[in-house]
Amino acid sequence: MHVARRKVWPYTHLITSTHANVRYALKSMARKYTPVTAAEDVEAALGLLEGRWKLVILFHLFGGKVLRFSDLQRAIPNITQKMQTDGIGVRKAYPEVPPKVQYSLTAWGQGRCPALDAILKWANLRQKM
Repeated sequence: MHVARRKVWPYTHLITSTHANVRYALKSMARKYTPVTAAEDVEAALGLLEGRWKLVILFHLFGGKVLRFSDLQRAIPNITQKMQTDGIGVRKAYPEVPPKVQYSLTAWGQGRCPALDAILKWANLRQKM
């Protein structure tokens, strides 16, 4: 059954589940959290996802996809070439004429997939209320 989620994220109708695209090993968390340290770490993690296009780019690159900037530009109108990947993505420029630049996710960036999938499911619960 297909559930339209356009109110939450305009392109999630193209994504059935990101979990199928990711293989990751969940290791036990060694750190013991207090409410303060948990809030600090969550804030730091969310800070890595800040930026106008970063989350949208992540969803387009999940599943090991490698896209050229022109592909991203077609998928995400108004995107600019000035993007920071902060360890989540890889920007590979080839010394060619015309220039060729490809974007993909690092293994660490690909590992964000289950967390973002959980956020989508959580947001979808609000719509059902």
